[in-house]
Parts: sequence; structure tokens; C-alpha cells
Amino acid sequence: MTIGDLIRLLSDGEFHSGEQLGDRLGVSRTAVWKQLKKLEALGIPFEAVKGQGYRLAMPLELMDGGKVVAGLSRHGRQHLARLFVEETLPSSNEFIRQRFAQGAGHGEVCLVEQQSAGRGRRGRVWSTPWGGALMLSVGWRFESGVATLEGLSLAVGVALAKALERHDMKPRLKWPNDVLLANERGELGKLAGILVEISGDMGGPCEVVVGMGINFNLPEGFRAQIEQRVAAVHDQAPTLSRNQLATELLDELLPLLAGYEAMGFAAWQEAWNVRHAFQGREVDVLRGQQRLVATAESVDESGNLWIRHGDGRERLGGGEISVRGRT
Repeated sequence: MTIGDLIRLLSDGEFHSGEQLGDRLGVSRTAVWKQLKKLEALGIPFEAVKGQGYRLAMPLELMDGGKVVAGLSRHGRQHLARLFVEETLPSSNEFIRQRFAQGAGHGEVCLVEQQSAGRGRRGRVWSTPWGGALMLSVGWRFESGVATLEGLSLAVGVALAKALERHDMKPRLKWPNDVLLANERGELGKLAGILVEISGDMGGPCEVVVGMGINFNLPEGFRAQIEQRVAAVHDQAPTLSRNQLATELLDELLPLLAGYEAMGFAAWQEAWNVRHAFQGREVDVLRGQQRLVATAESVDESGNLWIRHGDGRERLGGGEISVRGRT
């Protein structure tokens, strides 16, 4: 029995006694109780009523690999080699890297309900409640080398933005790898982060893992623990299914990866710039301990961000540089 097994039974809206749950799951009532305590520890609210049993306080949709694959278009499906759905992992990116080490990985996707060691850019921890985010990693093997992959994380941001826009959301893109959305208070907050990890030769074959973490449903108590403004899909699309968005995102993302060596970021440059969160606005540019106030301009065909400060202009590459909007 897993947490997912228990959630599937409890999320039908009906009360289930400990004895009924044990019978359905093939375990003892003591084992059921231990799993219920795990739900509590994970912050998944459930109701316990004497004489009636247990049920989830609100529905919780689990990731369903069969549903995701069945919903893919023919164009998206042809690029998918295999899809994994895991309940918990240290890191979905690490899972795909291990698949590459085993001789697989290319065209493979991993969806995970919760990560214990998920990372964002610059080594930051990416934390989400169990089942409250859409977290996925995609593996892809490129033959032309690292140099052809300039701007890939920005193009991935465009793919996510396009999927969200199908549901009347208006995401904005923050250089180099964040997707922003207006939250319940109308403030622009971080919706998603993108982490692209590349291993291989500068001029030869390389393996890429594209990781994404997308906030879906964040309780107020969880938001209060985060030291930056955040947003979630359900702030603007409260009925959107995680499985549906996963399908629509992969329909955008898999063809993007398949064609990226041939087209490069130039094919995505205009689409990124029209969704630029800080175009023409003052931003703080952070480089180590240095902070520079500048005006953000557009990104070029290589995915570099141009800024203006003083009497000159400067081009920012990736690396350990962060750009933040000024309030």
C-alpha cells in the first residue's frame, strides 16, 4: 500500500472506515492508521468522523500516466519513448540522468508527485506540497553539441506559456528560466521554474535533462512559508486538471526538443520577447554580491538579455546572474 493507493480511495468524497480501507487495500487497520498519519504529516487534510470513518477534506487529483499519454496529439506522441509516474523521488532530473546512464533516457518523461531533493537554479531548493504541483523532467539526446542549445531554457518557458494560454491565463516570462503569473491578490508571482542540465561535449553529442516545477494548488499556510511572491495555476484556472496540463505541455515541449538543433532559439525569440515580464522596466541585476540597477530590454537570438544602465548597454548571459523586478 502506498500513499497514492490510500488517496485514490479517500478522494471519492465518501467516508470509509478503517476496516473498509484495510479490506480494500489488503492491509491491517494498523497499517491504514500509519498511512493516515503520513497524510497528516504531508499536510494533506482529511476528515475523521467517529462512526463514519475517513475521507479527504478536498479532492486531490493524482497523476495518471495512461491519461496523459492517451491525450497526446499524434505529433507529440511520436516523440515520446516512455513515461514514468512516481509518487516520491529525490529528484526527477536525477531519475532521468540515471536512465541516460543505463543507456536509455532519450524521449523519456518522468512525472512525480513530490520530490525530497528537488533543485531550482543556483542550487536553490524547490519545495511543493504533495500533489500540489506538476513536476516533470524530460530527457533528450542532441548530436550537435552544447553550443547549439543556447536559449533552450527560454524556449521551454515559451512552451509552458503557450500551454497555459489555452486556458485564458496570461503568464509572463522572467529571464532566464522563470514563469510568472498573477496570484490571488493580483500580484505577479513565481509560477514555475525551469532547470536545464547538460552533460556532454561542446562540439559533440550531449544529453539534456529539462526539469520543470509548476505550482498548481498552494494552500495559504504553505505560501506564507515562502520568502518570495508565488502564484499557482488554480489562482486563475481553478478547475484545470494536472493531467490535462501535463498532456498539453508535452505536446508543446516534445516537438520543441525534436526540432531545436535545426531551428535554435531564433525560432522562439519573438515569442519570448512578447511575453517578457520586465521589458522596458527597471530591474535589479544580481551578480554574486554585486547589485546593479538597469533597464531591461529584449533578448537576442542566443537568449542573452540586453540591459541599459548609465550611458551604455550590456548583454547578460546565463550563469550566476539573477534579474529581479523592482517594486
